[in-house]
Amino acid sequence: MKRILSFILFVAVSLVATFTALAAGQEEKGTATSQVTLLFWPGPESDAMRKVIDAYNIGEGKTDGVSVKQLLFSRQGFFDRELKDLAAASTQFDLIPVTTYTLGSYAPYLAQIDSYATADAVKLFIPSTLDTLRLKGNLYGVPTEVSVHFLYYRSDLISRLQSDRSWAEKYSQIAKSVLGQDMTPQDPADWIWNDYLATALFFTKALNPDSPVTYGTVLQLKNLIFNIMIWDDVLASNGGNWLDAQGNVIINSPEARASLQIYQTIIDNKATPPGSTNYEFPETNMAFSTGLAATALQWNAAFPILNDPKRSPLVAGKVGIAPIPAGSAGHKTHEHSLGIGLNNASKNKDAAGKFLAYLLSQGGMEIYAMAGGTPPVSPVLSAMATKRPDFSKVAEYLDKYGYIINDGTASYAVPVYQILADEFSEVWTGQKTIDAALANGALRMTSTISK
Repeated sequence: MKRILSFILFVAVSLVATFTALAAGQEEKGTATSQVTLLFWPGPESDAMRKVIDAYNIGEGKTDGVSVKQLLFSRQGFFDRELKDLAAASTQFDLIPVTTYTLGSYAPYLAQIDSYATADAVKLFIPSTLDTLRLKGNLYGVPTEVSVHFLYYRSDLISRLQSDRSWAEKYSQIAKSVLGQDMTPQDPADWIWNDYLATALFFTKALNPDSPVTYGTVLQLKNLIFNIMIWDDVLASNGGNWLDAQGNVIINSPEARASLQIYQTIIDNKATPPGSTNYEFPETNMAFSTGLAATALQWNAAFPILNDPKRSPLVAGKVGIAPIPAGSAGHKTHEHSLGIGLNNASKNKDAAGKFLAYLLSQGGMEIYAMAGGTPPVSPVLSAMATKRPDFSKVAEYLDKYGYIINDGTASYAVPVYQILADEFSEVWTGQKTIDAALANGALRMTSTISK
């Protein structure tokens, strides 16, 4: 019995030694897995990126010896926290989101990634989107998502509004009563802001008890910089801007005042849900997809959600897309690129670089697009145009209506967005007048820019 036990112990010890040696040999050959952490915020972009990460981890990541995971920070205050961590040389994450509007602030803490952008990879991407993440000729991020804004509308309701005489008459009555104008329903592709307002008012039960929905539109009014980006469309379409060509702050202007008044008209007439002061991307989608609202000003990333029969069964197949309504300067849409950059303090640069190389491949971007993202990769957009009709609109609106607000890529862009979010949210919650918000916003902007 003792001989048997001794033999078993000998075999066990031998096996452990063998497996230890094999593991050591694998590490020597570089096959040990390196853990890379990608920082992100909750939302459609990180949801789509998770699909890319999953595919990488079970595919190329095995060969590379790299495993990627996501770390999510809240969307509110995200950029302030991210910048503080970068400035503190945090190694909590290796890869981070970087955008057109944060590049100026983040670049001092990012590693240049030009070495991963091979000639073949560069050819895949729409050139202007690579340029949005370059600073002084150096690339600091892989553009994975291009963003524009759409006017979404219920195509079934708007179609009836244009063909039903009784609806058209009621529309005209409400427009005359509230806006003081004689108006008739127009095609959303041709809307100016008064067309948007009149339609929103018509489909609001507080003004039209027979409306099939409760609210005519849904505004994103939460104190959040992304919501100011949408409002900037109103400002730009009315000929306004943050700064003039000489860099002077011009936010306290008739154009900005008129643009805030458009939102205020919606709020005053209860044409947006009362909870809109806490709304951002997901809440806006919920209001539209559940049949609560007839229109919405929303990011292009919402289309695959709103038009999905499983996620939005009440409105799927009835989601119309049009340009943001026009002002005196025509239709306008904010544009920017979201990309993935490399934390210069990362202790895993080589491993993180392998994932960046994957993001620069057509295969990686195809997965991102299939998961609901909008990568600025021409072959991917072209191949998916039938399945994703919004892709053609993204390309069209970028070409015709896209703009970047003056100094929207400066190091102080995010602080300025936050200043406007602070000031305007007080207007939208009834705590401050439009004039007071614009005057104080201009003072705060001037102080921030001059530092």
